[in-house]
Amino acid sequence: MLVRRIKVRLPEVITILCEALDNAGGVAWLVGGCVRDMLLKQQPNDWDIEVFGLSEEKLHETLQGLGKVELVGKHFGVRKLWLEGVEIDVALPRKEKKNGLGHQGFDVVCDPSLSPKQATLRRDFSINAMMYNPLTDELLDFHQGQQDLEHKGLRHVSPAFVEDPLRPLRAMQFAARFDLTLHPETAQLCRNMLGEANTLPTERVWQEWLKWSRSAYPSQGLQALKNMGWDSLYPELVALQDCPQDAYWHPEGDVWIHTRLVVDEASKLASERELSEQDRMMLMFAALCHDLGKPSTTYANEEGKIVSPNHGQAGVQPSEAFLKRIGAPQRLIKYIKPLVKEHVAHFSCENPTPRAVKRLAKRLLPSHIMMWEVLTEADAGGRHPAPKSRPALAWIKLAEELGVTKNKEPPIVTGKLLLSWRMQASPQMGKVLEQAYEAQMDGAFDSETSAEQWYKNSVL
Repeated sequence: MLVRRIKVRLPEVITILCEALDNAGGVAWLVGGCVRDMLLKQQPNDWDIEVFGLSEEKLHETLQGLGKVELVGKHFGVRKLWLEGVEIDVALPRKEKKNGLGHQGFDVVCDPSLSPKQATLRRDFSINAMMYNPLTDELLDFHQGQQDLEHKGLRHVSPAFVEDPLRPLRAMQFAARFDLTLHPETAQLCRNMLGEANTLPTERVWQEWLKWSRSAYPSQGLQALKNMGWDSLYPELVALQDCPQDAYWHPEGDVWIHTRLVVDEASKLASERELSEQDRMMLMFAALCHDLGKPSTTYANEEGKIVSPNHGQAGVQPSEAFLKRIGAPQRLIKYIKPLVKEHVAHFSCENPTPRAVKRLAKRLLPSHIMMWEVLTEADAGGRHPAPKSRPALAWIKLAEELGVTKNKEPPIVTGKLLLSWRMQASPQMGKVLEQAYEAQMDGAFDSETSAEQWYKNSVL
């Protein structure tokens, strides 16, 4: 057993809670991710406490004396406590026994008499198996979690790891969030678990991928996925591996290498631009999917150069298939598809016209040019050792001048306006509105007055 004293700053309510549990005859330990985050000098988002030496009844009674309590994990004996605005999960140590397939195929028995070391054996990774007592400033680290954090390793705690098929995907997102490399033995255990992958609920799969999208080192997650063989669940990603690219444009190597560089660049840009959580998610999955059309379109032309014509368009279908497979919401898929389709639109001209920018803004709906421009920058940044650039900068500047960075140009000619020009309401009106909008983007008119003249000349 490794015991070390550490100093951390905690919300006062955590200390108050631990003191109350201590006074009731129990011993409270902070466990799991909050201990890991504090050692990384990061503010925890979640607080988990495991209480030893108290019965369920005494635990519940003590918590009720402090604040609002709700039993949220009856199967696991987890109680949620709200104390001065802080949400805390409180549980008793428990034993688990596999009783069937899947993520939830367990018999669980709470056992307050378990030793701390026994209690840690059910945890997934050593970095999540540390325990901290805020009253004594004592850290218990039975599985060398501190060492693994320091050496950027991700290692399972015990052979019981294989009983939960969600853990390989948790390994993927932990590798991405904390820049970790999967231990070879852990990778092998994950390979052995592939047979149960199809038992995972799609919504749980999506939660792990969502955490991946919020990470600082997303390429590490992708590499972990490959190292443990779970990339085989996603044929769209496997197809990127060894898909060649022209060395002049892509000195970094194949499409898999390029994609890993692009998602890392996208993560950096999302932080630098202070994107909202929604926009970051959109950018990250667009970056991951942007070249999924290359495997089906890549070949060596007559000059021996490797080309991938129309790979943006070709990437729409595999992007949709991949995103559905990981449980992405349909709303997100609608945003990603036009970004993938148009991610090389800026190559059509270095000095775009207002007409080109307006038309692109329309094609990108429901996404928008600002997100598209960040994606093109991430794409250009994924070509190491080539220098970084903003190849679509001229496009975004013109879009700002035209007021179409977040949406398409609003139509000047509307149904109400056509009625004021004495056009009769009919199915024909919709066709005229489409014709008018196309003419507007071509610069045929820029006001209601000039629009009316166009209408008289071109429609009547």
